[in-house]
Amino acid sequence: METHFHAQLEKMRVKVLEMSAYAQKAIEDACRALLTRDSDLAQKVIDGDIIINKLECEIDDMTLRLLALDQPMAVDLRAIVGMMRVSVNLERVGDEAVNIAEKAMFLATRPPLPFSEQLQELSDIALDMFRAAITAFREGDPDLSREICSWDSQCNAQDVKVIKDLVNYMGKEAPAVERAVSTILTSRSLERIGDLSTNIGEAVVFIVEGVSIKHRLCR
Repeated sequence: METHFHAQLEKMRVKVLEMSAYAQKAIEDACRALLTRDSDLAQKVIDGDIIINKLECEIDDMTLRLLALDQPMAVDLRAIVGMMRVSVNLERVGDEAVNIAEKAMFLATRPPLPFSEQLQELSDIALDMFRAAITAFREGDPDLSREICSWDSQCNAQDVKVIKDLVNYMGKEAPAVERAVSTILTSRSLERIGDLSTNIGEAVVFIVEGVSIKHRLCR
C-alpha cells in the first residue's frame, strides 16, 4: 500500500511539473506576442489555456483521492497540500497569460506606444521569477524560494514605474488613452505573475520545511 501511495504521489508531482511547463510556455508566448505584436501567437495562448485548466482538474482529482483513501500524515500530507497550492497558482498564471495575450491582440491593431523597453524589462523579471519558482519546486529548494520572494519588490517597482509613465503619457496624448489603459492592465498582469511565482515559492518552503511564510517577510 505504501509503495502504491508513493507511486501516486510521484505521479501527481509529475503532473504538476507538466502543468508548469504549459504555464511557462503560455507566459513566454504571451510576452513575445505583446512585444512583437503577433496576434496569431496571442490567439494560440488563449486557445491553449484549456490544457492548463484540464491539468488543474486532474490534479484536484488526484489530491482528493490521495487524501480520502490514504489519509497521509506529516511530510506526505505537506507534499499533497503544497502541490495543490502550486497547481492553483499555475492555473492563475495561465489566466494572466491569457489576459496579456488578449491585450496584445488589441494593441497589435493600434499604433505602438513608446513603452516596449519598460514592458520588456518587467516581463523579463516576471519570467525569471516564474522559472526560478518552478526550479525551486522541481529541486525542492527552499533557499531559492526565499530568494524569489526578495525579487518581488523589484517586480512591483517596475510595475509602478510603467504605470506612472503611462498615466503621465495619457495626460499629454489623449488619443492614446485606450492603448495606455490596455498597457497598464498588461503591466498589472505581469506584476501578478511575480506575485504568483512568490506564492509557488512559499508552497515549496511549506513542502520541504513544514513552515508557512505566507503574509510574512521572507526569511
